[in-house]
Order: sequence, then structure tokens, then C-alpha cells
Amino acid sequence: MSSGDFRRENGPSTTAKSITETEIAAEFSHHDLTIARINNGSFGSCPKSIISAQQQWQLQFLQQPDYFYFNTLKPSMLKSRTLIQYVVNAADVDEISIVDNATTAAAIVLQYITWSFFTSDFRPGDAAVMLHYAYGSVKSSVQAYVARAGGKVIEVHLPFPLNSNEEIVTEFDKALKMGKMNGGKIRLAVIDHITSMPSVVIPVKELVQMCRAEGVDFIFIDGAHAIGNVEIDVVDIGADFYTSNLHKWFFTPPSAAFLYCKRSEKVVDLHHPVISVEYGNGLAIESAWIGTRDYSAQLVIPDVVELFVNRFEGGIEGIRRRNHDMVVEMAEMLVKAWGTELGTPPEMCSSMAMVGMPACLGISGNSDALKLRTHLRVLFKVEVPIYYRAPLEGEVNPITGYARISHQVYNTIEDYYRFRDAIIKLVSDGFTCAILSN
Repeated sequence: MSSGDFRRENGPSTTAKSITETEIAAEFSHHDLTIARINNGSFGSCPKSIISAQQQWQLQFLQQPDYFYFNTLKPSMLKSRTLIQYVVNAADVDEISIVDNATTAAAIVLQYITWSFFTSDFRPGDAAVMLHYAYGSVKSSVQAYVARAGGKVIEVHLPFPLNSNEEIVTEFDKALKMGKMNGGKIRLAVIDHITSMPSVVIPVKELVQMCRAEGVDFIFIDGAHAIGNVEIDVVDIGADFYTSNLHKWFFTPPSAAFLYCKRSEKVVDLHHPVISVEYGNGLAIESAWIGTRDYSAQLVIPDVVELFVNRFEGGIEGIRRRNHDMVVEMAEMLVKAWGTELGTPPEMCSSMAMVGMPACLGISGNSDALKLRTHLRVLFKVEVPIYYRAPLEGEVNPITGYARISHQVYNTIEDYYRFRDAIIKLVSDGFTCAILSN
């Protein structure tokens, strides 16, 4: 069955009309409409129809928990796993487990790698390679698991702004060679599909091929931002593990994510870090029951497709293309208005883009970036994260602040105009971040 077949069998009638802008606005009318929310990337968004469907799942459990546990939970979770299988082109549904978030998925993978330091030929000093831009909790997890087991952690430092994939490939190659110096072995590579801050689409397939050529034992793709944002074909990518959050760009409520574990002789005995009565029945079954909790965000995944996604022309692929095109258009509008630059070329953007902010704002550190973000929220009702880039030696009047703008279907052009005008006003008023420090 193809993903198209799955949509035809489980989605709305093919005669249904495409969703209108008025209907989109109604689906997100629970948002704070006073805020220009151009930060879908942090927490995602859930339509009203899906919130309603989630509540029905919650009521099913609360009405008769015993029946729900014994008769409803497992087959319904299997339906969610099956949908994800086709969306990401996994070979087998048993390769798909549903977990709370990408951080949980990372813990599962890193726990497994840690055991390998004690039960196989892994040795202290063997290396794990990850991007310097890796998400903070994943970086901390690598340190907590791999480093404490005796492994060495090598970070790939990427330049920013980035001009091409070749820059990423070059720096990653340097890190692989460093890990193999003096007969060293690289046991794990952690590669982001889309980095969070700064936001960049990484050429994961090419980096996976490099890892295979260099004999890296295990490859874990952190695609926290990926599903619903860029195309995912886990077979084509070729990694051992892949995770992505569905609550960021796939419209589920928090918290829902999947972990793909490629079926192979070398990947065995994976377990969820929360041990339940399902221990030993396979990771997918272990993950589907970690004790009494609210599983509705994971069970509602097929409803997301049926009740919302398939109302858009082209389904999730159409949404993804629409969001990418719009975020690039809005990013180019902002850099033209401010006289700055994009952090990456458009082809390295997903539904998020890095937009340079005027140098005169005086963003001189992470603290300034956070304070300016708060200032924009409180005074201008704009919600957008800001990335601080340390200037290089010898740079004159460098751009040190980049806004990470998102585009999701609920966003309007007015959201970005409000951000544009807020920065123009700050510049015209002579504002600098030093004012916020006083």
C-alpha cells in the first residue's frame, strides 16, 4: 500500500473541497489573535478539529478505562504507527515506535549505545560525532550517556551564515577524520535533519553515506522538526535510527513523536527507558504502554490526516511546499526592508528561515537575544526567537542577530509586516540592546 492508497482509504472523500482561508482561521481561532506568532518551530500548532478529536479519545478512556486498555489502545496505536510507516516510507510497521518527543527517542538510542560500551567491543575513548548546532537536550543526552560511559564526543562546528551544503560536508569530513586519528573508532553519529538554532536543512543522506564509508557503527538522525516540514524517506536516507516530533509540523497535540529503528542484525534489544509490564515485547509495544497516562495525542494521529491535512490540496506535501515558499518570500521581504541578509540560501530553508537583523540593534550575546525577544513580545506582540552569532575576528559592523521565522498555514502576511515595522521603529528610535541591560 502506498501513502496515497492509505490516504484514499483513511482520509476524506476525494470530492471534498479544499479548505478555505476562513476555515483555516476558524481552525486556529483558539490562538491568541493579538500575537503575531511566527514561531511555529518551537511548539507547533494543533487545529481545533484535532483538539476535539483528542478529547473524544480522552473520554473513551475515562468512560471505561479497563475496556480501553484491553480492547482499544493497542489496535489504535498500531493504526497510528501504520500511518507514520507510510508517511516516512519505513519497510515494516515494527520499525516504528511512538514516543512522547524526540528527546525521549534520543534517550532510547543513547541508552542502547551506552550498553554497547559495556557489552560489546566498544572501548573507552571511542567517539560519538554530532553537530555543534545539535539541540541542547540532545547534546546534553550525548554527554550524559556516551561521555559517562567513557566515550569521546566530537562536535562538528559549522559556519554561519551558510552558503552551500559543501560547507557542511567539508566540516563533517574533518570531524570524521579527527575521530579516526590514531586508530580511533567512531561508534555513533548524531545528525540533525533540520537544525533548530540556527535553522538549516542538513544534507542527511550524503552525511550518512560518508559515515558508512568511514565505518561508523550507528547513525541517528534527529529530525525533530522534519515530519510535515521536509520530505522523509527513511529507507533512502539509510540511517539506523530516525526520530521526528509530530506536534511541531504535523498538527498533533503535544506530545507525539516517532522513532524509526531500522531492522537489522546489529540493532537488537532496544528498550524504552521507562520500564512497564510490556518490557521484552519489543520497543514499539513497550513504548505504547509506559504506565497510566494520557495517550490521546498519539492515538489522534490518523484523525490529523483525515480531519485536517487531507483538506489541503496535495495533503501534507502541499502544506510543506506552501509553507516553504511563503517563509522564503517573507524572509526576503524582511531582509530587503532591513538591508540585511538571509542566513542560508532558500534551498537550505524548510518552513523556517534565518533572517539577519540590523547590526545597529547591538545584539552582543545570548542574553541580548533573549531580552530583545521578550521586548518584541511585550511591546509589539511579536513572538519570534532570535539567534546570536558571535562576530568573527576582523569583521566590521557584522550582523550578530538572526531571527528564526516560521510559516505555518495559520500565519498571515500581516504577522510578518508587524515584525518588519517593529524593527524599523526600533532602529529609527535609536534603540540598542544595551538599553535593555540598564
